[in-house]
Amino acid sequence: MSWIFWALLSAVFAGLTAVLAKVGVAGVSSNLANAIRTTVVLLLAWTLVFATKETSGITSLARRTWVFLVLSGVATGLSWLCYFRALQLGEASRVAPLDKLSVVFVLIFAALFLHEPLTLKSCLGVGLIVAGAVLLASK
Repeated sequence: MSWIFWALLSAVFAGLTAVLAKVGVAGVSSNLANAIRTTVVLLLAWTLVFATKETSGITSLARRTWVFLVLSGVATGLSWLCYFRALQLGEASRVAPLDKLSVVFVLIFAALFLHEPLTLKSCLGVGLIVAGAVLLASK
């Protein structure tokens, strides 16, 4: 299966995440709700690693790999903390579009740090994403 299939499946699950988390965060601290969800993600991820017998590679990971995976984990954790707080305070249908502005930041960061090209097509796409997010998030 191609990356497109997995990316679309990711989008479906992300959409479910917003709706399920909005219901789950009602009446509970957003930090506690996030901790519960993160624990489930942690257990699911390690279950998958053990089930597929992929644990042997952990001892051979380069220091650089560890650093960037840890930094990615910190960024994910901070993103989730902010996302759950936003869901607690706002409507899921308005929070999620702003959260998806991450696509814009990915393009910018990829251009700056990974030297991926910013084309006319990608700039137009970013403009449409920003316009759509603002339109959906506004009352």
